[in-house]
Amino acid sequence: MLSVSFQPLRLDIKRRLTARSDRVKSVDLHPTEPWMLASLYNGSVCVWNHETQLWDWEKKWSCRLYIFVIIEMSLKCSLHLIEDCSLHRRSVMFQVWQLGSSSPNFTLEGHEKGVNCIDYYSGGDKPYLISGADDRLVKIWDYQNKTCVQTLEGHAQNVSCVSFHPELPIIITGSEDGTVRIWHSSTYRLESTLNYGMERVWCVCGLRGSNNVALGYDEGSIIIKLGREEPAMSMDTNGKIIWAKHSEVQQANLKAMGDAEIKDGERLPLAVKDMGSCEIYPQTIQHNPNGRFVVVCGDGEYIIYTAMALRNKSFGSAQEFVWAHDSSEYAIRESNSIVKIFKNFKEKKSFKPDFGAEGIYGGFLLGVRSVNGLAFYDWENTELIRRIEIQPKHIFWSDSGELVCIATEESFFILRYLADKVAASQESNEGVTEDGIEDAFEVQGEIQEIVKTGLWVGDCFIYTSSVNRLNYFVGGEIVTIAHLDRTMYLLGYIPKDDRLYLGDKELNIVSYSLLVSVLEYQTAVMRRDFGMADKVLPTIPKEQRTRVAHFLEKQGFKQQALAVSTDPEHRFELALQLGELKIAYQLAVEAESEQKWKQLAELAISKCQFSLAQECLHHAQDYGGLLLLATASGNAAMVGKLAEGAERDGKNNVAFMTYFLQGK
Repeated sequence: MLSVSFQPLRLDIKRRLTARSDRVKSVDLHPTEPWMLASLYNGSVCVWNHETQLWDWEKKWSCRLYIFVIIEMSLKCSLHLIEDCSLHRRSVMFQVWQLGSSSPNFTLEGHEKGVNCIDYYSGGDKPYLISGADDRLVKIWDYQNKTCVQTLEGHAQNVSCVSFHPELPIIITGSEDGTVRIWHSSTYRLESTLNYGMERVWCVCGLRGSNNVALGYDEGSIIIKLGREEPAMSMDTNGKIIWAKHSEVQQANLKAMGDAEIKDGERLPLAVKDMGSCEIYPQTIQHNPNGRFVVVCGDGEYIIYTAMALRNKSFGSAQEFVWAHDSSEYAIRESNSIVKIFKNFKEKKSFKPDFGAEGIYGGFLLGVRSVNGLAFYDWENTELIRRIEIQPKHIFWSDSGELVCIATEESFFILRYLADKVAASQESNEGVTEDGIEDAFEVQGEIQEIVKTGLWVGDCFIYTSSVNRLNYFVGGEIVTIAHLDRTMYLLGYIPKDDRLYLGDKELNIVSYSLLVSVLEYQTAVMRRDFGMADKVLPTIPKEQRTRVAHFLEKQGFKQQALAVSTDPEHRFELALQLGELKIAYQLAVEAESEQKWKQLAELAISKCQFSLAQECLHHAQDYGGLLLLATASGNAAMVGKLAEGAERDGKNNVAFMTYFLQGK
């Protein structure tokens, strides 16, 4: 006998809004704005903004908005179905009517007490509807066959609201027992029970394209977020993008656009190819490093497919799945205590991390998160490399394995992995403690920004932030590439295109220009490989060189920055800092600026270049400075010449002082 084990969805459930009010009888979510509409038992209607947590009524909107929303909601419901619920012997039937018809289309019978709520399945692939009744039962019906497919039991009081979620494979039910229950819509397994202590539940509303669900209670309203916000989407190094639309997997190829003009931030006109249906509901999709395979994870399972044809290569149960830096290796978290490593689709090793496994991270080393912190292990022998007291949210490794970004809920850290020191310590057993090798990592910096998604190009870390900025970090400097108008997720970088690609949760793909020559130059500088930097420099356009010069300056390479910069202002400041009098003099001549002549005069005096200082002060018409220079140097001829010039130009105070000093 074949035993089938259904794994839970493991959806994260977070409360986003709690709004206290009188009894809420119906709720709806706006399709584009962060608004929830709630109609109350007392006859009033209110709108909440679940991002600002404030009453939007205070903005004194016209009541027409509420009337329109209510009418729209009513029409939407009426066009779907009209039900007629009545007692009939020991069972209760409800009828489905077509608008304008004098007789019902069909009658469904099965509940033992009054039916309170119904909802259609909106997926299109199943002729299902759902009902909830006072018999405390939820029933799923096939309205083509007129049969009950499944009965869901568990609520302790009348079922007051039922809903098929428009995006996720779940059913949401609410009851007068105060609980909201979440069921898997394929297996009908109970996934989660929510009780927020706000008395009876009266209504529920999900929204297509959103993870938010609105709930109405006796004592107010709540918005919860179900599952991941990130779309199940991945791009390989050649520009092939795979994503999941519900359970259907689709592919698009950037190369197919040909020479079409691409503008920063505009949606790309990609041709989409259907690849087939996935056996599980995909919550994540991820290519392996060489792009030959793609793993789909969801429902507590994973399936590895060939990326080109979506042919099944391997599958199994797992709470998490990560790829190694080596394209043939991957790891799964089987439970909170067991991690397994596979190579070429065969299990290589199973081990129990010392402090448990609350999460795992792929890359150059295998990261394992526990309640005590983060531990890095060697993929080959699962030896502990280093344990760090940090609770990571994401970990991103550079292709070389030399740099790693550890992102937390509040900031991110850039660390350098010292592989040579690790190898030496493993060989000599020196510097090895219970927390691993002390010198395994070197902290490069901490940045107080929240990373949403990220990737490395050379030694440059590119990321999207929590405030929707597209930045990159290199050598302590943060460069903003673009301000995004919505939440976007990094997919990858194509060097030959000089472009960065991102996607949003609606599966739109956009692109931004980012010169690979600039990134290669900055990477070479960070590695102190100035020979390579000099080779790359001629390929950088002149309009980008000042940015590169500022980067060099921040790294302490001011002489190189002076040679690279094309901005006269920047070059003059660098020349002053470096004491380059000739370069500064030439730039001052070209600028014809009194301020620059004064600055150069100060530098010349500090270097005892009094003739140059005198010339600079004359250009700046700084008679006070000239008087100070002449008297300090005891130059009688200069004092006499200054007296004549000051009198001629009406500088009477200076003229008086110079004549006075000469006894005239």
